[in-house]
Amino acid sequence: MTLPSSLLFKLPAFQTEAAFATAPSSSEAKSDESLGAMPEWDLSDLYAGPETPELADDLAALERDAGAFQEAYMGQLASHAEESGVKLAESVKAYEGMSDRLGRIGSFAGLLYAADTSDPVRAKFYGDIQEKLTAITTRLLFYPLEFNRIDDAVLEAALKDAVLAHYAPWIEDLRKEKPYQLSDDIEKLFHEKSVTGRGSWNRLFNETMTALRFDVGGEQLSLEPTLNRLLDQDGAKRREGAEALASVFAENQRLFTLITNTLAKDKAISDDWRGFEDVADSRHLANRVERPVVDALVAAVQDAYPRLSHRYYALKARWMGTDKLAHWDRNAPLPEEPQQLIAWAQAENMVLDAYGAFAPQMASIAKDFFDKSWIDAPVREGKSPGAFSHPTVPSAHPYILMNYQGKPRDVMTLAHELGHGVHQVLAAKQGPLMAPTPLTLAETASVFGEMLTFKKLLAQASSPRERKALLAQKVEDMINTVVRQIAFYTFEREVHTARKEGELTSDRLGEIWLDVQGRSLGPAIELKPGYETFWCYIPHFIHSPFYVYAYAFGECLVNSLYAVYENADEGFADKYLDMLAAGGTKHHTELLAPFGLDASDPDFWSMGLKVIEDLITELEGLEA
Repeated sequence: MTLPSSLLFKLPAFQTEAAFATAPSSSEAKSDESLGAMPEWDLSDLYAGPETPELADDLAALERDAGAFQEAYMGQLASHAEESGVKLAESVKAYEGMSDRLGRIGSFAGLLYAADTSDPVRAKFYGDIQEKLTAITTRLLFYPLEFNRIDDAVLEAALKDAVLAHYAPWIEDLRKEKPYQLSDDIEKLFHEKSVTGRGSWNRLFNETMTALRFDVGGEQLSLEPTLNRLLDQDGAKRREGAEALASVFAENQRLFTLITNTLAKDKAISDDWRGFEDVADSRHLANRVERPVVDALVAAVQDAYPRLSHRYYALKARWMGTDKLAHWDRNAPLPEEPQQLIAWAQAENMVLDAYGAFAPQMASIAKDFFDKSWIDAPVREGKSPGAFSHPTVPSAHPYILMNYQGKPRDVMTLAHELGHGVHQVLAAKQGPLMAPTPLTLAETASVFGEMLTFKKLLAQASSPRERKALLAQKVEDMINTVVRQIAFYTFEREVHTARKEGELTSDRLGEIWLDVQGRSLGPAIELKPGYETFWCYIPHFIHSPFYVYAYAFGECLVNSLYAVYENADEGFADKYLDMLAAGGTKHHTELLAPFGLDASDPDFWSMGLKVIEDLITELEGLEA
């Protein structure tokens, strides 16, 4: 069954992984000559290490408790519900408690692995924990399935009890899964085989991508610093980085093609058994967002391509003195962009100042991430590329992974992930079952954090040239978040739809990629030979099919939300923090109502996209 993550624990699908030794404290963190000391996370708030007795004891206790839970409640939920809401609530509380402990163990293993996925010892530990947790959760699988077989009238009567009513949002979400629920035996089979099925293909992708090395100017680089070359001021270095990426992707695309075909077929099998009509319906259900809402977003963005990406890249090409930009120049810094690297301490102050100006509570929560070693910031050999904020469990706290290299975009990434982190801390009071937020709303806090930081930096711009550079960078980030992610979503839709007719070759995947990217980026971007392989490295396609539209959803939502903020009274910050603290207890319509916003209104998306258009218009004015 495609259960929400809050209903049945699953190990996080990280892009890479983490070290066994407990990370050093802030004072011991590695430093870089130009970036200064940077923190590495301390996972001891979860467990002191993989060999700690506490971890072994927790695993053993969970095995016993899961067995006792199964014995006590399997086949009994309907009678408990008929007896009283209190009786049923007791089972939910017990299930919730085990969810927290399962999440703590899984988070520790996943974060440990993310710090260094190339270490075979860490990889084995991660795999072993995955198998043990799958075995334990198999004992619990009956619970959400049997819960959904309780008669509606009986459950409605039981919910009159205040203790059970506390879990009403979780129960409502669970009932939405009911139409797609299969028999217990089939659900058990799907669950147990996930370790050797999708989970193994995800791990193969992670470890392969982490092991790749790219020859850039005679230097062997991993993925993250090679991608960073595309942001270099020197055009020759950007091209060198892009060609190195294309060469290595081409050498490995047969494997990535096999992974993509296998996972697309795996998803199709699951969707067919469950009765999902559209290739993305399972994601919409998990996101608690209706298909027409997503379709309206996609249509609005695609209609706006000429007014957004096509228009901006034509403008940027003129700035760069050419008619067209090669794909490796798409995110090239402008001559006006400051060249100095931003030290870690400076980035910390930038983000905390921006957060504090909006709401002191946000800055206070965010400061804990820096002071208490909740961030792993430096680039390291074998470390997972990219960035994420993992919530772990409400009884602990989130952890943030970054690969900080001192670029202005790295500061925006820090602001983005801290937005997630603050959201996760505020929502933790809802407990393990109701703290998790659908992806579409989870991106709201992160993008809002970026916007706060951008506006702060823009207000501090010391010259028109600096203002132009900041505006251009923000527009590019917005295009990457909206246009690029909707293009990714379109690519996924075409791939998963075409896969129903048979396996796709590497050439066919490349053709789809070039076609979709060409339409989204416009005539001012020239897709040079080699770019047809760049679909290979996008981790969301592997780990979370159709995740990507959540970024565009969040960006457009935040644009509208920020417009309300700029014209709001003093109560806006309190309403915003209340929205984050609600976690997964409310639908997007309830969360946005206090701000006068409605994502189901077709004009809602146009309002968010107009914010980007207006920034491009301002840049055109600065061009004169």
